Amino acid sequence: MSEVKQVHLVRHGEVNNPTGVLYGRLPGYHLSATGQAMAERLGEWFANTPVDHLRCSPLERAQETMAPIAEGREICVVTDARLIEADNTFAGKVFGKYNKPLLDPRNWWLLRNPFTPSWGEPYPQLAARMLSAIDEVVAGLPTGGQAVLVSHQLPIWTTRLALEERSFVHDPRRRQCILASVTTLRYRDDTFCGLTYAEPARDLLRENGNRAFSSGH
Repeated sequence: MSEVKQVHLVRHGEVNNPTGVLYGRLPGYHLSATGQAMAERLGEWFANTPVDHLRCSPLERAQETMAPIAEGREICVVTDARLIEADNTFAGKVFGKYNKPLLDPRNWWLLRNPFTPSWGEPYPQLAARMLSAIDEVVAGLPTGGQAVLVSHQLPIWTTRLALEERSFVHDPRRRQCILASVTTLRYRDDTFCGLTYAEPARDLLRENGNRAFSSGH
């Protein structure tokens, strides 16, 4: 039996976002002090892991989360646009306590189909680009090798749903993918054979409020 390859999908740490903007793919959103502590925790989590490959979303929050993981390793971090946050028409808007943009009749057409979703990148398209990047990484790993990929909540969760052959339709509040979490995919003979999930920085987590229309985390 061949040794298992592992791909660790890491969600970035907490972002400095005092006004509550749904930032999505917008540039200029960096880790908060707590997010930096989460990134350091991830660096400690992977310190004794023999990593063969590092790959990261191009967004600042993901790059900053990767930094402590990559520190001290003689491995170049590959920036891969396929790991970026999901596209979202509501990016840049502030939802607030009462989800104000959803009450604006001008936005109702965007809400016509929550199963696609109609306000953002289609789930199948999102899963396909993530799996394309992951399959490329798996193919390049040595036998028993490991890789760390830093991405975002919805891309990671959608990937998990695809691999577990579950419906993409879901309640965002029930995604098992908190800040700085690690979803580890296992591959035998380059075929997916299971996963595990860990939360190395749960004690640092503050209320993070997954929004029904969010792709900003």
